[in-house]
Amino acid sequence: MNGRGSSNRLSSTSGFRSRISFLMLSMFSTMAALYVAGRLWLDSENRVYLIQELDRRTGQKRLAALQTELGKASQDGFVSKNLLDNSERDSKKKLLAVVGVSTNFGNKKNRDAIRKAWMPTGAALKKLEEEKGIVIRFVIGRSSSRGDSSDRAIDDESRRSNDFIILNDHVESPQEQAKKTKLFFIHAAEHWDAEFYAKVNDNIHVNIDAVGAVLASHLDKPRVYIGCMKSGEVFSQPENKWYEPEWWKFGDGKSYFRHASGEIFAISKALAQFISINRSILRTYAHDDVSAGSWFIGLDVKHVDEGKFCCASWSSGSVCAAA
Repeated sequence: MNGRGSSNRLSSTSGFRSRISFLMLSMFSTMAALYVAGRLWLDSENRVYLIQELDRRTGQKRLAALQTELGKASQDGFVSKNLLDNSERDSKKKLLAVVGVSTNFGNKKNRDAIRKAWMPTGAALKKLEEEKGIVIRFVIGRSSSRGDSSDRAIDDESRRSNDFIILNDHVESPQEQAKKTKLFFIHAAEHWDAEFYAKVNDNIHVNIDAVGAVLASHLDKPRVYIGCMKSGEVFSQPENKWYEPEWWKFGDGKSYFRHASGEIFAISKALAQFISINRSILRTYAHDDVSAGSWFIGLDVKHVDEGKFCCASWSSGSVCAAA
């Protein structure tokens, strides 16, 4: 009997110890869980704080950078009317269009002819901007020999006329016209807030009031590409004037997709912003009109085949003609 009692006591003691161990383990687990939860909550709170602080500091840096950029743009006279401070913004009218006339070093006669024919100069150019919301500028890059006589001549002409966009990061070359057109849209979208951005060749004369009327008729279209739409043969022979080095990309039919003639075409604000945002990945081909057309393939864009932008002849209703 003593053996049986001893066994029972041992069994009871063992069970008691097991319960104590279980309780201690449960308490330890609960405390550990509370500790982990507390740390996670603190970490989460810290992450939220750090993210908010990063956003605040980044925002301050961006604001400071924007203020610096606006200050410089203001000195150059290229401040977008919608980028002014809040006290002035409401009193400023949004621009209808920014028109870039693509030119090069050897075409001063063309520029002078345009100034005499349809592009205002001096105070009249400023009046056109203020009263009709249309900005016009000649667009040119830099010489491959930076600072040479060609560059100096353009700088002098620009100081006298104040009607140039000089793309300092672009080297003038017939082979780089597509890149130049892309850089114009980027520059214009960053410096002016307009409904439309248009590119014109410097051998084209236009009726600027009529161009404005055509563009105003498409204000209801948020993503619009306006021009004299065409297609045409893709030339694979290097000796051809219109040679396309990447001709093989256009299929066995060797025909371009529909695109606006490069003589004059316009795009809406949303498309200019698209070009600016995606500048590093937008491909350029041998010709700027084909390149511009390629940027909008696959996008929800309204292509407007505008007969008034066909400049082959000054026919009734046309807004342009080749010089």
